[in-house]
Amino acid sequence: MDPVQRVSSREVYRNNWMTVREDVVRRLDGSEGIYAVVDKPTCAIVIPFDGARFHLVEQFRYPLGLRRWEFPMGTAPDLADLPAPELAARELREETGLIAGTMTDLGVTDVAAGLSSQRGRVFLATDLTPGDAQREVEEQDMRTAWIGRDEFEKMIASGDITDAQTLAAYTLLLMRERR
Repeated sequence: MDPVQRVSSREVYRNNWMTVREDVVRRLDGSEGIYAVVDKPTCAIVIPFDGARFHLVEQFRYPLGLRRWEFPMGTAPDLADLPAPELAARELREETGLIAGTMTDLGVTDVAAGLSSQRGRVFLATDLTPGDAQREVEEQDMRTAWIGRDEFEKMIASGDITDAQTLAAYTLLLMRERR
C-alpha cells in the first residue's frame, strides 16, 4: 500500500502545457491533507555532442527572470503521445536546427518530484548535421552556442548553468562514459 492515498482530486487550472490539480490525500496514520500537483507531459532533454563540445541553448526563463544556458529540451503538448526518441529529435531540430545521425537513450529523470508528475527522457545526440532552427514563438529570444566540455564544467561550477535537467542529464552522460 502506498503511504499516501488519493481520496479525491479536482482540477484547479489548465492550459496547453500543463494542468494543476489539488488532491485530498490520506496518510498512513489516517490523517488527511492536500497535495497540489502540476501535471505535464514527458519532456525530452537532448545532449548534442560532437565529441568535444556541447551545443547549448540560452533563453530567458520567465519564472526566474533570468537568461539560462541549458541543453535543448521540451515537450510537445499537442503531441503528448509522441514517442520519446521522436520528441527528442523534434526538440533538437526545433531549437538548434541540428539533426542527429545517432540518438542514444541515457535514462529518465524526475523533473520536480515534490510538485510535478513530469518526467524527462535524456538522449545523447551525435553524428550531427547542421540545419535551420524551427523555433516556437516563445523561443524567439533563444541563442545557441557550441561550448567545450571544460568550459561547460566551469559554467556549472560558476553558477552559469543551474538548470536541474541539464545537470541531471550531464550526470547520466558521465555515468554512461564510466561504464
